[in-house]
Amino acid sequence: MSLFKDPFDHYTRLGAGCACGQHASQAEHDVALAAMHDRAVESAVMQAVFPDDQLRRNFLRVVGAGTAMAALSSFFPLGAAKEAFAAPAGALEKQKLKVGFIPITCATPIIMGQPMGFYAKQGLDVEVVKTAGWAVIRDKTLAKEYDAAHMLSPMPLAITLGVGSNPIPYTIPAIENINGQAITLSMKHKDKRDPKDWKGFKFAVPFDYSMHNYLLRYYLAEHGLDPDRDVQIRAVPPPEMVANMRADNIDGFLAPDPVNQRAVYDGVGFIHILSKEIWNGHPCCAFAASKEFVTSAPNSYKALLKAILEATAYARKPENRKEIAAAIAPTNYLNQPLTVVEQVLTGTYADGLGNIKKDPSRIDFDPFPYQSFALWILSQMKRWGQIKGEVDYAQVAKQVFLATDATRLMKEAGLPVPASTDKPITVMGKVFDPKKPQAYAESFAISRLKG
Repeated sequence: MSLFKDPFDHYTRLGAGCACGQHASQAEHDVALAAMHDRAVESAVMQAVFPDDQLRRNFLRVVGAGTAMAALSSFFPLGAAKEAFAAPAGALEKQKLKVGFIPITCATPIIMGQPMGFYAKQGLDVEVVKTAGWAVIRDKTLAKEYDAAHMLSPMPLAITLGVGSNPIPYTIPAIENINGQAITLSMKHKDKRDPKDWKGFKFAVPFDYSMHNYLLRYYLAEHGLDPDRDVQIRAVPPPEMVANMRADNIDGFLAPDPVNQRAVYDGVGFIHILSKEIWNGHPCCAFAASKEFVTSAPNSYKALLKAILEATAYARKPENRKEIAAAIAPTNYLNQPLTVVEQVLTGTYADGLGNIKKDPSRIDFDPFPYQSFALWILSQMKRWGQIKGEVDYAQVAKQVFLATDATRLMKEAGLPVPASTDKPITVMGKVFDPKKPQAYAESFAISRLKG
């Protein structure tokens, strides 16, 4: 006698309770057996399609079980569902994972997870793969060469909306870092500290869909410069920025660290302002994964996210920063002098103008994916013409920035969890209302919404 009832047999009654009839509910059944068999998957799907059991039985009498199963499989991936649920509850669907990263300090939790054992603690064998640029990160992740990736926080929003690529549902379950960027200018401009003197400058940012691009544009526009007409802004991979400044190809950049500190270390640039002076506490990079990975390998996804959250909790503590710097500075990770990485992570740094500054929150680590962050980013994508037509801001923010997953696992990692998915945002003195992102986008004198 089969443990599960056959839902494709028209004599079978699928009433309340679980598929085997031995438990009060399917959930109880799952806990008791720690798995779902093929019949459990089929029963669940058939019950969803035919809530009225008599209709299901009548349908099967007419078409037969084989035709019914073929029809069902044409619009629901029964095979994949059976495979996923065949594993014991909590078992890793995939132990060996590849996670792409760009060699910048924004990726600290992702990078340090390997040499400091945070992945191994979760039973994972993770290869963190150093990658040349953001377009390559995006393409390799979309091609499934990477299971997940270090991405700029606007990238999953752009990918989900189909801005710059085909629309594919993407998620941000954790922010990698807050702050951690700066505007750095070539040493030849050390007497041009007023942005009004920057007309004709050539700037670099890491990617079009980046906080760097939006913050630089915001900063320039607030000083009366049109970022599309008064200066040039182009995308340059972070590892190539200092060389481009040295070659006089660019006048400055708004870049992630340690690029800014490396420019100072090499004597080719000085730090004009930290990005936190534009918006203190802004998001920068994120841990990103496709919706497909999240749903098809939920246990591996949870283990990976938990490892990154625990690494983030460790990185938040100032007393751990020098240890972390030593772990991520080597060639296979950041490939930077240890003193450069330490200056960034500790916040005690040379600015390139002969000053030693101390700012412990130059870079910080708060993984919560506030949906107000997503709403602000979307408003700037709209402001600068990257998003055309109508956009459901709130729905996209909720779909991409996975606050629920972060809340549950942050508690397990011992991290404080905010009471709201929105966080107050003030950028250069202007308050952002997350309930009115479209009005905010339309409120600026300089934008592509106004020509």
